[in-house]
Amino acid sequence: MTTYVALLRAVNVGGRTLPMADVRRCLESLGLRHVRTYLQSGNVVFSADGAAAEEDSVPATASLAAAIEVRIERDLGPRVAVLVLPGDGIAGVVAANPFHSEPGVEAGSLHATFLFTPAGEDDFGEANAAAYSTVYEAAFRELQLPAVEGERAVFVGSPPLAAPVVYLRLPHGYGRSKLTNAFFERKLGTGATTRNWRTVRTLAGLAAGQ
Repeated sequence: MTTYVALLRAVNVGGRTLPMADVRRCLESLGLRHVRTYLQSGNVVFSADGAAAEEDSVPATASLAAAIEVRIERDLGPRVAVLVLPGDGIAGVVAANPFHSEPGVEAGSLHATFLFTPAGEDDFGEANAAAYSTVYEAAFRELQLPAVEGERAVFVGSPPLAAPVVYLRLPHGYGRSKLTNAFFERKLGTGATTRNWRTVRTLAGLAAGQ
């Protein structure tokens, strides 16, 4: 059995909120094991064996994400983009945070924006994922970030991470920043979902069995 983390792009869709208990049941109906949710913001940790995770030559994470999206749409109504990372992948996101080594950084100011593969993309191979990551990185370098004093954003691609991430340091709070999920989706041309650092660390701990 392998442990995975699923991040739903949004849980408020079309004026309704997806209950996490219902999302959990959707994953369990796919045969996934040890399904746990964290908060009401679309975070799920689960386990799957090889047979449940892989379909032909499609990597496990892409196959699982597609299956979860279809099942949520079938059982709950809306189609919600889902990003699936292996458990050690979310641990890698924690380890790679470039702000950890900087003095005076408060964990409450840190966030991570996870980038998705473009919707409808059928080639989920590692080479293709790396190619898109390179495209996102090039676009990120060209951005005029609407950051105020003290705010910073750093892109880390895939590889080394399981999915590209924009690390954010927002000392004035996410709610007051213009470096939002919507900003990066619009400027980078891809879906994205953002989590605060406490959530990222908690998911890494849950995936590690803590």
